[in-house]
Amino acid sequence: MTTVAPVRRRTVGTFVGRYPDAVLGFVGALAVTVGTYGLADVPRNDGTLADLGLAPMTYGHGKTLSGFVFWTGVALMVWAWVRIGRNPKAMTVRATVTTVLAWAAPLMIAIPVYSRDVYAYLGQATLLMHGFDPYQDGPAHVPGPIVDSMAQIWAPTTSPYSPAFMLLAHGVVAVTGQNVFAGVLAFRIVLLPGLLLGLWAVPRIAAHFGASRRRGLWFALLNPMLLIHLVGGPHAELLLMGVLAAGVALVLDGRHVLGLLVLGCAGSLKVTAFIAVPFVVWIWIDHRRRERAVTARDGVGVFAATAAIPLAVFGGFTALLGLGLGWLNGLAFADRIINWFTLPSLVGHIASYVLAPIHVWNLQAILPVTRTVGQAALVIALIWFFWRGRTDEREAMRYMCWAMFAVLLLEPSTLPWYYSWVTVLAVAFTLPMWARQSVVGASTFLLIAFQPDDSIIFYKPVETLLALALSTLAAVSLRHPDPLRLRRAGALLRGHE
Repeated sequence: MTTVAPVRRRTVGTFVGRYPDAVLGFVGALAVTVGTYGLADVPRNDGTLADLGLAPMTYGHGKTLSGFVFWTGVALMVWAWVRIGRNPKAMTVRATVTTVLAWAAPLMIAIPVYSRDVYAYLGQATLLMHGFDPYQDGPAHVPGPIVDSMAQIWAPTTSPYSPAFMLLAHGVVAVTGQNVFAGVLAFRIVLLPGLLLGLWAVPRIAAHFGASRRRGLWFALLNPMLLIHLVGGPHAELLLMGVLAAGVALVLDGRHVLGLLVLGCAGSLKVTAFIAVPFVVWIWIDHRRRERAVTARDGVGVFAATAAIPLAVFGGFTALLGLGLGWLNGLAFADRIINWFTLPSLVGHIASYVLAPIHVWNLQAILPVTRTVGQAALVIALIWFFWRGRTDEREAMRYMCWAMFAVLLLEPSTLPWYYSWVTVLAVAFTLPMWARQSVVGASTFLLIAFQPDDSIIFYKPVETLLALALSTLAAVSLRHPDPLRLRRAGALLRGHE
C-alpha cells in the first residue's frame, strides 16, 4: 500500500510533463464545464442549482463571469487540439486515448450545452412510462420539469428515434423519473460506451488501411467541437458513432456477420447508420475474392445476408418496443430546423435574397422546392457512390464516407454533432493538410456559430465574421505554429528595451 500512491503520482507527473498540451486541453474542459452552469441550457422550473448555491451563476455578473470561463475553456481546448494535431507522433496511441478520456471526464457533469435535445429524449421516454406512444404523441402530453426544459418547438412533436434508442431512453426514465439532473447524468452514462467503442474501433479502422492511428483518434475523437457537443450535449450520436465504427471495424476484420449485427444495432439507434450497410457487400465480396473466385451464387448470398442481418436486428428491436414503424412520422419534423449548413437550405437562403428585388419570396415557400431537389440529388448520389465502391474494400470504404458526407450536405437539416457519422469512418484515409485544416476551421466555426444556450449567431454579420476570422486562425495554426508572428513581435519589443 505504501508504494502504490508514489508510483501513481510519478505516472501522472510523467504524463503531465511529457504531454503538456493534453493537460492544457483538460484545463479547458474543466473551464467549459464550470461555464455551462451559468451559460448553457439550465433546466427550467428546477431548484437544484439554487439548492447548491449556484443560481447566481445564471444571471447578472455571475452569467458574465460564466461566459468568460466557458469561452476561455473552448479556446484552450481548440488551442491544445491544434497543437497536438500539428505533431501527432509526439503522443503515443495510449496517451491519445488517455487524453480523450481526460477531456471527456469533466463534461460528464456539465449542464446540457449547445442543445436541449437531451431533455427531448427524456420527454419522449416519459411518454412511454405513462402509456403514450411517442411515435404518435408529443412530450407535451406529460407536463412537468422535463417538458419545461425542452426546446418548446419539439414539445408537441413525435419522436424520430429508432426503437433501440427509445428502449434505452425508457430505461433511463424508469430509474430517474422526472428528476431532470439525474436523467441527464444517467443518459450520459448510457451513451458513454459509444466513446469507448470509438476508442477501440477508430485505431483499428485506421490501421487496416495503413493510416495513422494517433491521427485518427485526434481527428475523430479529440475534436473539441464533437467532444463538447456529444458528451456535454449530450447526444445520441455519442453512442451511435461508436457502434457504427465498431460494426465497420468488425467487417473490415473479416467478421462480417458479427459486424452486420452491430451495424443493425447502430441503425436501430438511428436509421442514418444504415447508409453504411450496402457498402459491406463490396467489402465482403472483396474479402471472398482474395480467397477464391467469386461466383454469382456467392454474390447473391452476400447481398441477401447484408440486407437480412441488419433488418432482422432492427425488426427485433421494433418488436421489443412494440410500436411499429411510427418513428417515420417524426422524421418529417426535421424540416423545422433551418440553417444554411446544408446545400438545399443554403440555396434557399441565397435565392430568397437574390430574388428579393424582383419578387418577395418567403424562405418558407422556397425551402420545400430546394429540399425536394436536394433529396432527389441525394438518392442519385447514394446510388452512384454505391456502384463506384464495387472495386475493392478501400474503394467501398471511400465511397461509404462520401455517402455519409452527402447525407450531411443534402438532407433538409444538419447539426454540428452529425459530423461524427463521417469522422469515425474517414480515419481510414490519410487526409492531406488542407483537408485537416478545413476540419479544424469548420469545427472551430461551429463551436462559435452555435451558442452554448442553444441560440445561433450566423444571421448576425459581425459575429459571423468574427467566428470566421477565429476559425481561419485555428486552421492556419495547424500548419504554422505562429501565424500572427507574435514571437517575432515579442522579440522586436524585447530588442528595443
